[in-house]
Amino acid sequence: MGEITDVSNVSAGLFVIGVIFILLVGSLFSMGVLSLFQQKKRLGTLYFGGSVLSFGLMLFVVLTWFD
Repeated sequence: MGEITDVSNVSAGLFVIGVIFILLVGSLFSMGVLSLFQQKKRLGTLYFGGSVLSFGLMLFVVLTWFD
């Protein structure tokens, strides 16, 4: 069938950081899509830019403190 993934080595800090950043990136991305559907191109672009910056910050934090 399927294999079970072992997550026992994931620290609580890494889990919380991951959840926070995933929610932030997803929210900004979805707000960007919504803004573009509402014909607000500048605001949508800013939301997409914030999403990309948040993703980059997440990578920086994870690779710096949890590597």
